[in-house]
Amino acid sequence: MVVMLIAAAGCAEQQSATETEENEGSSANDGDVIEVGILHSLSGTMAISEVSLRDAELLAIEEINANGGLLGKQIKPIIEDGASDWPTFAEKAKKLLQQDEVATIFGGWTSASRKAMLPVIEENNGLLWYPVQYEGMESSPNIFYSGAAPNQQIVPAVEWLLENRGKKFYLLGSDYVFPRTANGAIKVQLAAEGGELVGEEYTPLGHTDYNTIIAKIKKENPEVIFNTLNGDSNVAFFKQLKDAGITSDDITVLSVSIAEEEIRGIGADVLEGHLASWNYYQTTDTPENEEFVKKYKEAYGEDRVTDDPIEAAYFQVHLWAQAVEKAGSTDVEKVKEAAKELEFNAPGGPIKIDGDNQHVYKTVRIGEIQSDGQFTELWNSGEPVKPDPYLKGYEWASGLSQ
Repeated sequence: MVVMLIAAAGCAEQQSATETEENEGSSANDGDVIEVGILHSLSGTMAISEVSLRDAELLAIEEINANGGLLGKQIKPIIEDGASDWPTFAEKAKKLLQQDEVATIFGGWTSASRKAMLPVIEENNGLLWYPVQYEGMESSPNIFYSGAAPNQQIVPAVEWLLENRGKKFYLLGSDYVFPRTANGAIKVQLAAEGGELVGEEYTPLGHTDYNTIIAKIKKENPEVIFNTLNGDSNVAFFKQLKDAGITSDDITVLSVSIAEEEIRGIGADVLEGHLASWNYYQTTDTPENEEFVKKYKEAYGEDRVTDDPIEAAYFQVHLWAQAVEKAGSTDVEKVKEAAKELEFNAPGGPIKIDGDNQHVYKTVRIGEIQSDGQFTELWNSGEPVKPDPYLKGYEWASGLSQ
């Protein structure tokens, strides 16, 4: 059923403007369907991560439709390809809101794509559900952030690393807003908590030659590499790191954009022993996760894996649907009001929408990559952590740009 939904949505993506208007009416609430937008990179350097988010969102839509739909109507996805290009994300978001008049958009991965969509979403009073961890310092009234805020991933990861793996940090990231903003906060945190910065490098998205940087890493001999690379660059970096004879026994690499899906593309043999900080793993032990993993594999194949952004992409569709049911409408203002403090038993555990900033309470987890491509959890926060996108709860963060 989900495969059929993908095919049908793919056809919708290729429709002309005239065909779209003629099909089921021009409004998300006309006829017997509610149209929603799905906007991820299905091509380019970010496709390694984002295709699976589309699949998770379609799985959730299929579940809702099979259970009677929403407000007595079926949800109809309109899929667009952001193509790993930030102006394209803005263009496609505008098309979905103005031409297709979708009730909401589920989309994005990089902060560059989110920030490209943000003014379009706000100007058209649309609604975006964004499923990936990010650098914080943002709270839009038209965005629900279902990924981690920095205090739910980055900050606790640095604290844990300082206590358990060493003080000397090397920061490596892709050259765009998320890594630079996140690393700006990490540098302040390191200075406040007794860490030492021994190197900092950025490379363009899609960059594939890390030999020079790896030589610098060898020279500086850090105890920790905090990795904020995204997309295909991770494939090149980790393979070249291994080729240089550096393993997890030599230097701990903790990543915040590598999960089970990326491990599948890079190779567990290359990544074994390295760490990641997330809020969910496929191995997270809850009844909801057992059912989720089962359904995801039934829909897409036994070789497929779930991961944190996949889980967030999945549950955010259900959160939106709950808010719509509660509001009795897809009207943006009514949905936003209905979503305040909304709770859901997600695969990774209980979550709740913070009514003040539209982020989600989430449990923090640090895991180690195993030879089978899965994670062994080394530490967790014990309970869902209140989202703090501006790091107001940390004295050392007072000087950061708000």
